[in-house]
Amino acid sequence: MPWAKAVVVTVVGFLVAGVVGGWAWQQFSPLAQYTVDDRGGALGEEQMTRIFGPDGTFTAIGFVVALVLGGALFWWLRNYGPWSVAIVTLGACLGSGVCWGVGMLLGHDPLEPRLRGASPGDLVAAPLELHTWTPLVAWLIGAALACAVIAAATWRAEPVATTSKPAASDSGPPVH
Repeated sequence: MPWAKAVVVTVVGFLVAGVVGGWAWQQFSPLAQYTVDDRGGALGEEQMTRIFGPDGTFTAIGFVVALVLGGALFWWLRNYGPWSVAIVTLGACLGSGVCWGVGMLLGHDPLEPRLRGASPGDLVAAPLELHTWTPLVAWLIGAALACAVIAAATWRAEPVATTSKPAASDSGPPVH
């Protein structure tokens, strides 16, 4: 298989996974609810614990998707040596960025305008956002872990031939 095709398949795979992951992140993230009063919105004690729900959801989705997709792609590309690790991990980074971007496009509504338009007693959902960059790394960790496990499980002491060589060209044992 040509190297360019392997790169394109990996990039497209992680792009699609990023789009689906971003949609899932937006759909399934538990969002904290602000209670609106005369002075604005406030988070209760229970709601404060939910503020980092989107970070956990993003991390879980990214790790599982990258572990499965990264493992499948690395298994498929394993004969390319270290380059297969590089393309899979870079693809995972791309997927992470796409997931974040799609989730933000679909679910990030600024909080201030929604609080101003709400009446006292209303509940207003917190915006979908990541509170730190570390959930983005979950994609990279999942893909790298898959590569490491597969590489360790399929390691051989002798290199595997990646080109075909006719059997007739093998020289026999030396004759004395």
